[in-house]
Amino acid sequence: MSINLEDYQDILGELSESSQSILEASWHEATKVFSSQGLSHYLQGARSLKNLGRGCDLVATYIQEAPRVAKEIGEDIIPELVHTGMMMASKTSGAVIERIFATAATAANRLGDEQVFRSYLQLLNVLISQAPRGMRPMLDNLEPLLAQLTLGGLRRWAMWGAQAHRTDYPEQVRYFGLESKESQAMLQKERKGTLFVDMQRRINMYLRALWARDFFMRPTSGDFENREGYKPYIENYLMFLPDAVDDCEGVAGIEIYRATAAHCAAHLVYTQKPISAESLNPMQMAVISVIEDARVEQLSINAFPGMRQLWASLHFAQPTQAKTMGDYLNRIARALLDPQYEDTHPIIVKARELFAAEQHRLADNQMAWDIGVTLAHELSLLRMSFQPRTDLLSSPYRDDNRYFWEFEEFDFNQAQAAGYESIKQVRKYVSVMEMVNEIDCELAGDDAQEIWVLGTELHPYEETGKSYNETEGKEPVSDPYHYSEWDYQIQLERPAWATVIEKRAKTGDMQIIDDIVSQHKRTIGRLKFLLDAMQPQGVTRIRKLEDGDEVDVNAAIRSMIDIRMNLQPDTRIMMRSVRKVRDISVMVLIDLSESTNEKVAGQDFSVLDLTRQAAVLLGDAINKVGDPFAIHGFCSDGRHNVEYQRFKDFDQPYNDTAKSKLAGMTGQLSTRMGAAIRHAGHYLKQQKSSKKLLLVITDGEPADIDVRDPQYLRFDTKKAVEEVARSGVVTYCMSLDPRADQYVSRIFGARNFMVVDHVERLPEKLPALYAGLTR
Repeated sequence: MSINLEDYQDILGELSESSQSILEASWHEATKVFSSQGLSHYLQGARSLKNLGRGCDLVATYIQEAPRVAKEIGEDIIPELVHTGMMMASKTSGAVIERIFATAATAANRLGDEQVFRSYLQLLNVLISQAPRGMRPMLDNLEPLLAQLTLGGLRRWAMWGAQAHRTDYPEQVRYFGLESKESQAMLQKERKGTLFVDMQRRINMYLRALWARDFFMRPTSGDFENREGYKPYIENYLMFLPDAVDDCEGVAGIEIYRATAAHCAAHLVYTQKPISAESLNPMQMAVISVIEDARVEQLSINAFPGMRQLWASLHFAQPTQAKTMGDYLNRIARALLDPQYEDTHPIIVKARELFAAEQHRLADNQMAWDIGVTLAHELSLLRMSFQPRTDLLSSPYRDDNRYFWEFEEFDFNQAQAAGYESIKQVRKYVSVMEMVNEIDCELAGDDAQEIWVLGTELHPYEETGKSYNETEGKEPVSDPYHYSEWDYQIQLERPAWATVIEKRAKTGDMQIIDDIVSQHKRTIGRLKFLLDAMQPQGVTRIRKLEDGDEVDVNAAIRSMIDIRMNLQPDTRIMMRSVRKVRDISVMVLIDLSESTNEKVAGQDFSVLDLTRQAAVLLGDAINKVGDPFAIHGFCSDGRHNVEYQRFKDFDQPYNDTAKSKLAGMTGQLSTRMGAAIRHAGHYLKQQKSSKKLLLVITDGEPADIDVRDPQYLRFDTKKAVEEVARSGVVTYCMSLDPRADQYVSRIFGARNFMVVDHVERLPEKLPALYAGLTR
């Protein structure tokens, strides 16, 4: 359901005219990233900042930047961002608060996590009290700072400057403006080798390539006051990795990230039940953790042998290390992973023997408990004390193993779905009686874990002509269609990445269609002669053939005359009768994104109105010729929800029902074109025609709310066009975007597009284009 700005007139009335105009310009972007509740918080924040009385620029900056922040890390952070600005109003000027909002999207993008961003806002609150003159120059340099520092590094760099120049204001400004030598020296000291935010996309693709599923990762700040430090861990089935790592013993930071992520992912994949911690002492738990790490790594190595080399390169224990219990734990960890590691200590040898003997039980983590308890007893005979705080594994990629201990309820199914916002629903096909018995269930909701499906829609006992879905105002839930997407950066497909969900097309007022027909009577008249020429002409004789079905008597007589006159006769005396029949199926695919609701420049009608007019005229034109055709539309709200509507199918007549659905077309959401083209190709492939044409009508380039890289969906759409072409489908694009020349030819090909510079001419151009393409 689309949300209009007019629904918030009570808040709009309190804003200045300039703020209202900026809000109207930003509203389209805001509706893409905010829920209805988020929009309410967004507008209330604008009203609160306006009431501060710090000028319109502060409110305007917030209105423009808040959607970008929400797009990066979620809408829940916006109220806290506004609260931070309100708290600072008594401590600093409006210009500094405005700069905080202006740089908030940059900080959100670089920090990449809501909780880390909250810590960033807390840092700003501290600095405004301890280094007020340094706030503005620091914010002016925030992008280069966060490109080199983690949040922990930024905090240490900033607090050093605040303490060193507490009363020297000019030097404070120079330090936070990166102008002083000591500022550069501290920056160099705190900068880290590899930042998580720069590597996250690569790691995601790496894990997906291994296990063909998504794993959700979050950065964790390595502040001294953060109890987690730089140790990776798994919590709530999400992987928390350090926000930065340094190279280690010649191993690059990206390799450390790969090893860490793969190790945590191995726990998520191969751990299906927790290990009981009941009656275990700390040393036994530590040894069991080492064996469990070795178990999940061995399972991974069995599937991907190259993983052994990656993990083994980050183990540095030596046989000479024997001072603490931690040294022995590290030696056991390396021995179980690296067969080339030589260690003759009896406990290390026994650990290898026990682990090798239990290979048949790798799928059961009870083996880790059994071997761990046995080895813990052997280690206790060394008469060394175990210190839980210091006797830790030194390998930088190992997590703290809290994930598999039975301290709280463990749900493997939840582990599989961790990170997905939507509830996984099960489709259950039931009989009519089962459906009738449960039709009035008061607990049924849109978030139900089961969706019950009948072969056809159920109608009430009293024949009203409407199904229960229509009576209750509920859309029937279609089977989801999953399509892959092409990632041009890694040159691979993301399997089952986009989900297409078909929605029932709503009916509209037939008077709209009647008005279109009467308005374009002249255009219809001009098309009449063109369409008559396209009609099949029955049987046509093709003459002057050397090989045909019958003799062309006139040509034979001319050849005989030539022979009698001693001239070279024409040997082409045969002819063939050909039945001229049009054999083509046409699909019209209409972009129904939110941008189609915009008014045409200088006109009172919208792009959607023109598209509807063109679809009606084109439908009349194709129907007159007699070609089988379909008219479908699409929009999207992220990769999980590509909405697809079928206004007319190939096997349906072009009657009042189809026309009323065209009258009910609405524009909303975004334009994930590649998935829609693949779904349209799915229906075109079912047609028996020798020629298949997919005619795409759009007013802009492919885009969606969950895609930041504008090139990503362009390349995916190009790939989708190539995929349907392999099935014999020719795709042609009619673009209403005046700037489409920059990208449309690269997507659809040099000859398979038309840019309509004057949008108001679309209704007459589209039928003429169809005539030219199918001649």
